[in-house]
Amino acid sequence: MASVFLYHVVGDLTVGKPEMVEFYETESVESAIRAIGESTECGIPVWRKRSTPSIPGFVENSEMRQHRFVGILNSLDIVAFLAKSECLQEEKAMKIPVSEVVCPNNTLLKQVDPGTRLIDALEMMKQGVRRLLVPKSVVWRGMSKRFSILYNGKWLKNSENSSSSSLTADSTNRPATSKASSRDKFCCLSREDVIRFLIGVLGALAPLPLTSISSLDIINLNYNFIEASCPAIEATRRPPCDPSAIAVLEQTENEQQFKIIGEISASKLWKCDYLAAAWALANLYAGQFVMGVEDNMSSRSFSDFLQTSFVGEQNGTSTTKAKKFSSRSIGFNPTSPTRLSIGRSMYRGRSAPLTCKTSSSLAAVMAQMLSHRATHVWVTEADSDDDVLVGVVGYGEILTAVTKQPSAFVPSNRSYEGFGNDNQN
Repeated sequence: MASVFLYHVVGDLTVGKPEMVEFYETESVESAIRAIGESTECGIPVWRKRSTPSIPGFVENSEMRQHRFVGILNSLDIVAFLAKSECLQEEKAMKIPVSEVVCPNNTLLKQVDPGTRLIDALEMMKQGVRRLLVPKSVVWRGMSKRFSILYNGKWLKNSENSSSSSLTADSTNRPATSKASSRDKFCCLSREDVIRFLIGVLGALAPLPLTSISSLDIINLNYNFIEASCPAIEATRRPPCDPSAIAVLEQTENEQQFKIIGEISASKLWKCDYLAAAWALANLYAGQFVMGVEDNMSSRSFSDFLQTSFVGEQNGTSTTKAKKFSSRSIGFNPTSPTRLSIGRSMYRGRSAPLTCKTSSSLAAVMAQMLSHRATHVWVTEADSDDDVLVGVVGYGEILTAVTKQPSAFVPSNRSYEGFGNDNQN
């Protein structure tokens, strides 16, 4: 494990981070869509409103704040919710409070002190924490190697206090946290922020960055998938996973392996037209959804979808009107209009999944994720031209790799058998 994780603290990663504004569960889906577009990791923390007691000078402690945290709402959650038949036929669906959409999970966020060692923060994230809530203090200046020297398990006071008493294990020797004037000010640290920090200290992580992901044994084989011929809505019935993504697969020509042609994920839907994506998810096959069906149709309003998309009553008879779908309307951008033709020759634009090879280095995968603002990269066989899927690498796998002891590496010729999470719900 690199010493950089001992010399740095969480506060190093929060310098310049904006103050967090709580998003309450009473806010509408429409407001959530706007907030997610400005978020990291394609999701936002959702909170319950404070219950203000009638005690003068009352200050909320960390336990009470943790209890108010509901969970993290991402773009896939919203699209899946809007794709439900009852929502598609309800014009007020965008005004529904997010409390009806978010999946409650109180363990995804944890409040920590700015002086918490980075290695301890990484361990929290490896255990499933996706956000760290860090107090923003006007007193705390930010830590670096010259300010946070770990000596025999105790914190060395910085130069301003070095002439005072000797080292102790008391918390008074830790970096100053928040004062009364800033107790309610926090910033939110995501796993993306951690990866961005790691990219800046690759030299200190040597030889890990240039080691292949197969040698590091961090390829996650337990991913969710759906076949291209299945209805796209089936993707929402897969068990929750991290990353929040479902691979769309089709068989290779020899019909013995599966190649990835796209994905239905929070990162792909991050800044899409949610209404168009919801209609497509409810009405198209998975292959159509990820590859796009171009028909010269621009993005349309929710009322337009209601008028042309659903089974309705006209003069006492039930009718179904045809619906056209544009990949541009959910963020895809093929170069020219074309009908669906599932095949590798079709240009899929932004719908193409982000992939790497089993032989790709850890640094290359990290750079891919950051440059595309993606939460994961799909891994394909190194000696295959058909994008035969092996697994996926996400934030959790990278954090495991950088904290792993060198003796835990495995040979680069490791073979992978089986694939995916084929639970059918």
